[in-house]
Amino acid sequence: MGALISAGTKTATCSALWEYEAEGERLPEAGLKTIVLDGNGDPLCIVETTNVEVRPYEEVDARFAYEEGEGDRSLEYWREAHWRVFSRTLPNIGMEPTPDMPLVCERFRVVYS
Repeated sequence: MGALISAGTKTATCSALWEYEAEGERLPEAGLKTIVLDGNGDPLCIVETTNVEVRPYEEVDARFAYEEGEGDRSLEYWREAHWRVFSRTLPNIGMEPTPDMPLVCERFRVVYS
């Protein structure tokens, strides 16, 4: 993932809003700077959040799926991959994925690499 971000291929990400709520975490905001690490914990780059929207899973569009930069970058791939992830992670907080589950959709740009 980090390599896709530092290469500028991945410029978006999302998480279930329910996970933020369960962990008591604040949502990211535009202007937030984050250090992206590789698999060994070494820094790869710094990104700045440019936009954050909460939208239902079923309303994520092809543009956002493409900007996530994973797989073949299609909406179909995005939906299948994310449904699998949410099916694994949400039961840990007592939830199950639904088509209308709220997602925190974040866009960002590399500001230092």
